Amino acid sequence: MTENKKIKVRTATVRDREFVISLVPRLTAFGLPPWRDGSRMMELDAKLLSGELTEPSADMEIFIAEDAESVPLGFLHIRLGSDHYNSERHAHISDIVVAPEGEGQGIARLLIERGEEWARSQGFRWVTLNVFSQNVHARAVYKRLGFGEDIIKCFKELN
Repeated sequence: MTENKKIKVRTATVRDREFVISLVPRLTAFGLPPWRDGSRMMELDAKLLSGELTEPSADMEIFIAEDAESVPLGFLHIRLGSDHYNSERHAHISDIVVAPEGEGQGIARLLIERGEEWARSQGFRWVTLNVFSQNVHARAVYKRLGFGEDIIKCFKELN
C-alpha cells in the first residue's frame, strides 16, 4: 500500500464501484473534440470499470486513493498493454481520475506511483497512457511525473 502523510492507496474492491462510477464524468469534463460522443464514452467507461470491479483479472488492477478517514479521493485503472511496433507487453493506465476535493494534494502522483509498483511486479519495463490533446492540465501533470509524448493521433472527420 502506497502512503503519503494522510493519503493512502489501496486496491479497489466491488464496494468502490459507486465511487469509481461517480468520477467517470470527469474523464470528459475538460472538453472533448467535437467528433467524440461524451455520453457514449462515459457509458462505455462505466460499463468497463463496473465489470473490472465485479470480475477482476490478473491482467489489470484498480487502485483507490483515500484520506485518513477513508474518504476516497481518486482512482487509477491499469491493465496489460501491448505495443504495436515491438509487441512488448507493458502496463497501460486506462483511467486516472481525481475527485474535486482531492485536487492539489498529489493524488495523481500517488496513484501513478502505485500503478508503477504494480507494473514492476508484473515484470513490465514501461507504462503508457493516452490523453486527449485538449486536456492540457493532465498533459502537464503527466510531463511532471516523467511521461513523454510518443505518437500523436490525428483525426479528420469525413462528411
